[in-house]
Amino acid sequence: MNAAALTPPDAPLGLPVVYLVDDEPVVRDALAWLLRSRRLLSEGHASADAFEAWLATQDLAGGWPTAPACLLLDVRMPGTSGLVLFDRLVERGLAERLPVIFLTGHGDVPTAVSAVKRGAFDFVEKPFSDNSLVDRIERALERSAQAIRDRRRQAQVRHLLAELTEREREVLQRVVAGLPNKLIADELGISVRTVEVHRARMFDKMAVRSAVELTNLLRQHGADIG
Repeated sequence: MNAAALTPPDAPLGLPVVYLVDDEPVVRDALAWLLRSRRLLSEGHASADAFEAWLATQDLAGGWPTAPACLLLDVRMPGTSGLVLFDRLVERGLAERLPVIFLTGHGDVPTAVSAVKRGAFDFVEKPFSDNSLVDRIERALERSAQAIRDRRRQAQVRHLLAELTEREREVLQRVVAGLPNKLIADELGISVRTVEVHRARMFDKMAVRSAVELTNLLRQHGADIG
């Protein structure tokens, strides 16, 4: 497992970035100026295809984005539309990592609402209020930050599980299943005292103090204990 995957969940995050995908330079420039005025970094792309080409250069398998990020995406553009790009992000599991806010004209509102139901973060109708837009962006960045912390914690839990011995994992599986020490001992053919030792070491490695805490940790982070 690489070092980035083991970044502590509470480690500082990088500076937030807002990605702008709109075919009109004047819109991208206006949005970039607005974000600068609120001390937010941005990066503009003139088309969905350009953004996808740039995305292909990022380390998606390594957990990109590693800093809070969101995408302001125009619905209607020449070539690949914003909706098609969004659907591709959903298919690749990236829409959760990169909250999408659609920029839409009045006639596209029903389409944008449909996209929100499929996982887009929100939509903003043109012409929009600067304050309203920035409020939505900040909420999207907060969601992105939480998603990064969640991924870090999931990676940490997977790492902790990998550090268990085979016997400790066998005890863990039975503890999570709700078996008392006596039944665990009977199933594994070992003494109750040995179960207690393995259980204590397993709890210590997993940084939990009880079976309930262990079960909640594994359930919350979807850990595979099979």
